[in-house]
Amino acid sequence: MRRVLAFNYVLKGPDGNVLDASERGQPLPFLEGAGQIIPKLEEEIKDLKEGDKKIVKLAAKDAYGEMKDNMFMDVPKEELAHLPQLEVGAHLRLELGSGAHIVRVSKITETHVTLDGNHPLAGQDLEFDIEMVLVREATTEEVLHGHPHGLHGNAGH
Repeated sequence: MRRVLAFNYVLKGPDGNVLDASERGQPLPFLEGAGQIIPKLEEEIKDLKEGDKKIVKLAAKDAYGEMKDNMFMDVPKEELAHLPQLEVGAHLRLELGSGAHIVRVSKITETHVTLDGNHPLAGQDLEFDIEMVLVREATTEEVLHGHPHGLHGNAGH
């Protein structure tokens, strides 16, 4: 039997600063085993019952991975000249053969722009403060579709 679990979370970086959090009253639902959340996080929280709380610390390699040097690319500046806000830290959406990828501008020189395709949280140890709010059996339709249909399994498409 596969289950749908939903949890509230606060995500903190290595410095203790809050990086992300679930919206109040809107826990994040996921279908067990569907790869919708970080695998190591799922492993750590899958046995929680409704109302349980747990702090899960993940090393970078178990979260969004280490920074990969092969995820950087230098692009001639003129190829991006049409973009209005081309500055370090800006995020761009690139349409590549394998689909759309979000990259961050990490450096700009006279001739080239360096784009970083690593996940924004790559290379960071993370801490999740979890509160499990819902555990229920997944509906047949949810299992077939590979994702939860809202908290109670009856959301329309």
